[in-house]
Amino acid sequence: MLATLLKLNPKINEAIVDEYWVGAMQDELNQFERNEVWSLVPRPKDINVIGTKWVFRNKTDESGKIVRNKARLVAQGYTQVEGVDFDETFAPVARLESIRLLLSIACIKKFKLFQMDVKSAFLNGYLQEEVYVEQPKGFVDPHSPNHVFKLKKALYGLKQAPRAWYDRLTQYLVDNQYRRGGIDRTLFIKHHDHDFLLHKYMLMTLFLGMQVKQTSMGIMLNQSKYAKNLVKRFGLENGKDFETPMSTTLKLDKDEKGKSVDQSLYRSMIGSLLYLTASRPDICFSVGLCARFQANPKESHLKAVKRIIRYIKGTHSLGLFYSFDTNDILVGYCDADWAGNIDDRKSTSGGCFYVGNNLVSWSSKKQNSVSLSSSEAEYIAAGSACTQLLWMKQILKDYEIEQGKMTLYCDNLSAINISKNPVQHSRTKHIDIRHHFIRDLVEHSIVTLEHLPTKNQLADLFTKPLDKERFKTLRMSIGMICVD
Repeated sequence: MLATLLKLNPKINEAIVDEYWVGAMQDELNQFERNEVWSLVPRPKDINVIGTKWVFRNKTDESGKIVRNKARLVAQGYTQVEGVDFDETFAPVARLESIRLLLSIACIKKFKLFQMDVKSAFLNGYLQEEVYVEQPKGFVDPHSPNHVFKLKKALYGLKQAPRAWYDRLTQYLVDNQYRRGGIDRTLFIKHHDHDFLLHKYMLMTLFLGMQVKQTSMGIMLNQSKYAKNLVKRFGLENGKDFETPMSTTLKLDKDEKGKSVDQSLYRSMIGSLLYLTASRPDICFSVGLCARFQANPKESHLKAVKRIIRYIKGTHSLGLFYSFDTNDILVGYCDADWAGNIDDRKSTSGGCFYVGNNLVSWSSKKQNSVSLSSSEAEYIAAGSACTQLLWMKQILKDYEIEQGKMTLYCDNLSAINISKNPVQHSRTKHIDIRHHFIRDLVEHSIVTLEHLPTKNQLADLFTKPLDKERFKTLRMSIGMICVD
């Protein structure tokens, strides 16, 4: 059986003659019967019938050990016709930063998070449209080979499947006195006297490729399994390790005279790395910088991406630690690298945001316009940071945590002075008016900008490449530890 389990991604003609894969497919169809997903009916005339496909994979545990075969029947949703087979498809998805915020709330409230996994969740969502699908390959009814299945509930692969499941889950929770979050629509809260029960439209312990370990000291979040698989996927498991993701001497630009590389490979690397930034703020800047060259990647860009992966190889066990020794005060740090982009001389804004002692959100983004001074670049970065603070403040209200005046730390005194000066004098009249909303926040005591020395600026990690000592110091300061 072990040899069979290790067979990855079989084709349908291989799977239907393998007793273990046949058993996995039968388990999937048994789920359909129990959930009353469909009914076999004669093929209707002039109706679009959607194809079906088997998807095979090996399920693994947190350590990467294969535990069982998994077969899933999915609809070929790309053949659906809008207005006929589906209408609305939008379903809210939990933002990764809202998940990290939940972990920080758990530390503040000192409660344990539990996971509830709904098996074949989408099969519980009711369909509003009339949808027909072909019989699955290998399991065609011999007495009615030309019949099709009429769906009562959603099938994986249908464009409206996530919405159908979310609508049913929402209705159930609301009917049982849960209140949906005002900002985060994937959060549901139920109050009873002075206690409250949270339900988040997500998973815990091992979810979305992230591992959560809860201890007596706090909660650890990492993606070590995903990181190791990423390194192996791109064939760099035997490559040299690097202590930083990017060299301070590297000046990436479009490199128009450089040799082009495979765009699909480059974009695949970038996409995989971007997902890893969910728990790895230390690579946020370097991945974001390399992502700017996806339209026409060159050898110099690929070399930079491979260095990031080799850095990950040596640090795959790093993750974020959320300590119980914390509070509910929301603070932020903002910084900017003035004119750091070689091609267009635009600046890079960086920010990181804490609830108490725990890092919840971070960003590294090229600014939309060219700044004429370092003060302007820092001022724009502060404005972006304020919008994030306001969003987090509203989310915390759903958890009944109110914020007073929030503090944003900046290492540029001129930018701080601009935020406190209500008069648009000649030094600031060229700055886009939308950036000046920060003055209203300061004036109404919603946000206060405080100065701190550059050496203490944690957001420095998100604006530029740093030397080894500075990089490691900031990496430790933001709460990254080895979680293995």
